[in-house]
Amino acid sequence: MGTSSGTRLVLGHWQRSPFGPFSDVMLERADGERLLLAPTRETADFISGTYVFDTVRVVPVDVSITDDTWTVAAGPLDLRFVTGRRRLVGLVLRAVPGALARRPAWCALTDRPARLLLPGVRTRGTAGGGRREWYGARDLLPIRVVSAALDGAHLGAMAPVGPPVRFGFGSAPRDPAVTRVTTTVAFGSQ
Repeated sequence: MGTSSGTRLVLGHWQRSPFGPFSDVMLERADGERLLLAPTRETADFISGTYVFDTVRVVPVDVSITDDTWTVAAGPLDLRFVTGRRRLVGLVLRAVPGALARRPAWCALTDRPARLLLPGVRTRGTAGGGRREWYGARDLLPIRVVSAALDGAHLGAMAPVGPPVRFGFGSAPRDPAVTRVTTTVAFGSQ
């Protein structure tokens, strides 16, 4: 999601991962500074080994979801957003079986349509540390309202994710959204 202050935020809310369930926040300020807020040193090291950040902070990251309202407390960040009704792209993505979304070949096949439908979005690419990464999207919900404060300063109203974030090989959708993805990361020459 973007804010009128120029700050863009990407919340990772992982129900399953090699580290167990966790959440993190990748944030890029209007001046280009990229900040990672991660809950443990282990998750911070993995994420910062895959994506590029100027600052990495290990802080508690708490996420609660009630109906369509998400509330996030992550160290210096207080974030609340509300999702809207699923649109056509979300309905199509919900039909993608999980086993298919995990396949790198599927992600390679969907990369071109994703680029055309959602400029800046990529479903495969080269990540940091010689890693390769694939995203299999399985849902998309628009975000209707955002309220965010960083270090007590309000970040402004919801805005498009622009310019695109520069953490890795691709950006988030320009229109603020919650996207459910299956992420696969391969190390080295795997």
